[in-house]
Amino acid sequence: MSKTDSAPFSYEGLDRVIHEKARLGLLTSLMAHPKGLAFADLKQLCGLTDGNLSRHLAVLQEAGLVEVTKGYEGNRPHTTCRLTKAGRRRFLDYLAVLERLVRDAAKAAGREAPSLGRLGIIST
Repeated sequence: MSKTDSAPFSYEGLDRVIHEKARLGLLTSLMAHPKGLAFADLKQLCGLTDGNLSRHLAVLQEAGLVEVTKGYEGNRPHTTCRLTKAGRRRFLDYLAVLERLVRDAAKAAGREAPSLGRLGIIST
């Protein structure tokens, strides 16, 4: 018997690196922009300060979820952030577990939960 069978509500795939609110917002923003986003755009989209964004990006980068590229546009520093291939896969896996959690909660509450695939959020 697997742990999932014996503890169906443990939701092992809810990755703590991803599950933090700011990092969840960052990954969602980057998922919507596959070519990446400038640091300033990501900061604005997620409502974070420079310091908070830098720290959360460092955590995601250490986990191999995002790639941060520093360079220059003209004479100005320019930082671009994008999801790695592994980061995209891990985030989609996380969303699948989150979808299962929402389905289980809706079932327990006696109503049907919408599917992320049906909503057009992820392809099924």
